[in-house]
Amino acid sequence: MSRAMQCQSRLPWGSWTQLRGSLPERRGTRRAYLCAASVPGTASSSFLRKSLRADGTSLPRSCVHHQGGSQEPPSQPSSPRHGLTALRNVASSDAIKKHQKSLSAWFSHQPNEERQFGPSFSLDAVHVDPVIRESSLEEILKPSPDLTIQNQLQQRCSRKISLQNLFDADACGRQVKTAVLFGTVGTGKSTLIKKMVVDWCHGRLPRFELVIPFSCEDLSQSHTPISLKRLITKKYQHLRDVVPMLGTSNLRMLFILNGLERLNLDFRLAGTELCCDPNEPIPPPAIVVNLLRKYLLPEASIIVTTRPSAVRRIPGKYVGRYAEICGFSDTNLQKLYFQMRLSQPGCSGEDGSVNSPGSSSGEQDNLVEMLSRNLERHNQIAAACFLPSYCWLVCTTLHFLYFTKTVPPSQTLTGIYTSFLRLNFSGEVLDSTDPTNISMMKYVAKTVGKLAHEGVMSRKTCFSEEDLQQCFEVEMKTESELNLLEVFRSDVFRFFLTPCVQPGKEHTFVFTIPAMQEYLAALYVVLGEKKTLAQRVGKELSEVFGRVSEDVVVVLNIISKVLPLRFLPVLLNLLKVFPRYFSRLSGKDRDTIARTMAEEMFKEEDYFNDDVLDQINSSILGMEGPMRHPDEVSDDEVFELFPIFMGGILSRRNRAILEQLGCSIKNLAAFEIAKAMKKTVIRNSRKGLPPSELMDYLFFLHEFQNERFTAEAIRSLRTVNLSSVKMTPLKCSVLASVMGTTCHEVEELNLTSCNLDTSSLRTLFPVLLRCKALHLQLNSLGPDACKEIRDLLLHDKCVVSNLRLV
Repeated sequence: MSRAMQCQSRLPWGSWTQLRGSLPERRGTRRAYLCAASVPGTASSSFLRKSLRADGTSLPRSCVHHQGGSQEPPSQPSSPRHGLTALRNVASSDAIKKHQKSLSAWFSHQPNEERQFGPSFSLDAVHVDPVIRESSLEEILKPSPDLTIQNQLQQRCSRKISLQNLFDADACGRQVKTAVLFGTVGTGKSTLIKKMVVDWCHGRLPRFELVIPFSCEDLSQSHTPISLKRLITKKYQHLRDVVPMLGTSNLRMLFILNGLERLNLDFRLAGTELCCDPNEPIPPPAIVVNLLRKYLLPEASIIVTTRPSAVRRIPGKYVGRYAEICGFSDTNLQKLYFQMRLSQPGCSGEDGSVNSPGSSSGEQDNLVEMLSRNLERHNQIAAACFLPSYCWLVCTTLHFLYFTKTVPPSQTLTGIYTSFLRLNFSGEVLDSTDPTNISMMKYVAKTVGKLAHEGVMSRKTCFSEEDLQQCFEVEMKTESELNLLEVFRSDVFRFFLTPCVQPGKEHTFVFTIPAMQEYLAALYVVLGEKKTLAQRVGKELSEVFGRVSEDVVVVLNIISKVLPLRFLPVLLNLLKVFPRYFSRLSGKDRDTIARTMAEEMFKEEDYFNDDVLDQINSSILGMEGPMRHPDEVSDDEVFELFPIFMGGILSRRNRAILEQLGCSIKNLAAFEIAKAMKKTVIRNSRKGLPPSELMDYLFFLHEFQNERFTAEAIRSLRTVNLSSVKMTPLKCSVLASVMGTTCHEVEELNLTSCNLDTSSLRTLFPVLLRCKALHLQLNSLGPDACKEIRDLLLHDKCVVSNLRLV
């Protein structure tokens, strides 16, 4: 049976609603284990190159306690002469300690995003355990029931399992030696393993005397035969004195195989021969197969992490227990995470210190309280934050909105979302068995991006099953495309789309985070995936003709057999002209991107909405006041982040990150789009814009990160009216950064009723110096602001001639 047919038997084709059946439980009380751990993380070694994730989950302080097999305590081994006695010699003891020290340093490194977008937390700072549910291969393979999200949430109240019991004997009394931990993208598989390794290094995992982690992505890069012992010493040189003891002692050992989906394993004897000798050189996949068969080092325990689509690659007879990582499926766990993360002292200041403790601490407590109330309303954000990755994104966004005092180039909202995707996908291919090797993010941009863009264009956020079929299934032509779609549905779909929690819309889907829809729509457009039929056909023909025209001899040999020779010059000229003609079509396509950006940026129907930063704040913390009645007609959806994300994706920094994810945007394409934008965006900006719309335009220039373009755009602004815009520290920094690209004088700067304080004046000081007319009335400027205003007026470069204060 083909793989596609196997997938169909598991999940009926075309039934997208059934994906709700595999969402984790979100109601009821859970036991929360607090211990020293990290929140999001990437591993610093090749082992966790795959695991650059923003998950936020890991093991509790006492990870796994030995309860199966030998029941004696670790201090009383069953075979003292051949077990611990052999280990207690000086050489091996020192080797284990060096191995632990090396692993601890390697796996404790935090990703760049932790240091870039907020205070950095070590593995011993913040941790909330995810919900883990015991499963079975039959349950994984059978079709999911078609349930509403409310009914499904009530289904999974049983069979929870803790990591302490992962290696307990099963229901039949058999000792579990191999456990498979599986979960969709973003549930916390890699961070779980990362914390587990660190816990062992610090003596918090006493069941095992030796832990050896392997990255399946790393193992997939080599096909040269190598022995297991040589493989271990190649990755961990400190174990040279311990490796000779493998297979000859009762060493309590744990192998960790992270990211099994990256390996193509063949458990048939005709495909992978049996091997029980750790000194025998065989290909790395064969080593993994024989370890899982328990033919090689049968006494070793094994933990495998994988995505759901790859679970069936291991025959069920070789697995003792299946466990599904369900993330933060209870709002109490989400609240606990936010409480611990946002209450850290380093949250309110870049230097890790808390200035003015009363106000800073009060603001942090207020954020946590508002977020908790929004979660209690069973808002859509609670459905999103069952993935620990999105909890990280929420905290990072709040830190950006509330605690950013300055905005270096790395600090952009687009950069946060791009880095968030890199943490979770890190260039992974969607299906390692597919010959196309399409990256997961590229596939998402082509499919989910199309759905997101159609929603933005039609101004809707809820999508029916028919909408999903139109975007994902309408162009299915080959077996390979069908297989890729099935892998996407089981592994990635729920990362971006989730059932709507709004009453009356339970059978529709929405994007997990509203802003993600606008980001993916922007990525879809900027990558050039939005093409007409003529453009798609033209590109394919251009590539074919371009290749054929390179070999004139081949063309002559083929054509001369069917056409008279007098037609050859005409045909060859056509072959040369077509690629040049298509390049002109591509240029027009970039003009279309620039025109789309300008049209979406300056829509008059959006002129009097809140600015985009306030909109993001409301989407996370909710709107204070009476809630809307379910039957009340909602306002039109607003998509003002869409053009801002388009500009942000074109920045050099974000293009470099997207290149790592398999989404390439060439320098020439970005240059031509920016050139085309000068004709549209700058011209439209010269019209009088309402204050909130002008703030959005300034934020767009900040996200675009093109200093030359920004300088030309700012020189065209002689009057800046931001009255009644709540100027947070972030907005003040954006205004100062954007206006700082030029040194021209501003005729008028209106900051009336902008909630400015003394620190705002300090941030805006270089801008205020260049303003002839300055409106600062109706702000929170007390006596302490007098010194700042005095210094402003007495400055040598001050051009202020008209100052209004109340």
